[in-house]
Amino acid sequence: MSENPDGTANRPAPPEVQGPPGQLPRLQRLTDPRALRAYAHPTRMRLVGLLRTQGPCTATRAAELTGESVASCSYHLRMLAKYGLVEVAAGGQGREKPWRATAHATEWPHASEDPAVSEAAEAVEAVVADRYAELLRHAVAARRSLPGEWQQAVRIGDTLLYLTAAELSDLQNRIDALLHPFEERAARPEVRPAGARLVQVMKAAFPLSPEPSSGRETEATETARTGDAPVAEEAGGAPTRARRRTRPAPARPNGSEETEGA
Repeated sequence: MSENPDGTANRPAPPEVQGPPGQLPRLQRLTDPRALRAYAHPTRMRLVGLLRTQGPCTATRAAELTGESVASCSYHLRMLAKYGLVEVAAGGQGREKPWRATAHATEWPHASEDPAVSEAAEAVEAVVADRYAELLRHAVAARRSLPGEWQQAVRIGDTLLYLTAAELSDLQNRIDALLHPFEERAARPEVRPAGARLVQVMKAAFPLSPEPSSGRETEATETARTGDAPVAEEAGGAPTRARRRTRPAPARPNGSEETEGA
């Protein structure tokens, strides 16, 4: 943090928030590269997700839930507060003061003419990708412990589509619109139906990079040609062999630069 000639500090610009006054904002948009780089840390991202899903926590409680030390959680929470990603909640002092998230979700620019913003956003997405991979591995390992109906409901797979950039943007907007009616349940437990559980829906959609020619079809090309894609959706957890589809399945695409529970 730099200082002005009068000795006062140049504090980072607060992140933009979207939501009704007096309520936890639905969305927080990070545009300051310093804030983006502060967020691009696996422990900090995990702490923000923890506060969003568990509610206010002290550094001591956060340490118990994450496996980090109390000192580490306290330090990272202070760094997150510096950039407006968390704040001190009422009650407690020192390491026993509770912290809370400042929004239900974080968003960042998917493209910017400012190289500093682009590089910082890329750093965030690299940490998000690692975190999603970790969560997916945990979900696969824990699947067999779920009730039968939940084992059947869980889906892990992908679909290859030929799209224009405009079509991809439109598709992502339509997916967001499908999810939107369920979002109020996060802040309003009374509207959750019986049996509802916290579910993480991951979104990612991107053009595939050209692969070096090897004189044979790549797996992606073969999948697109035949529709015979392995999909890990057998009930019972982590199967040793994924079931194969014998015909193309309906598309289940994903995508956008936003994270809630990471």
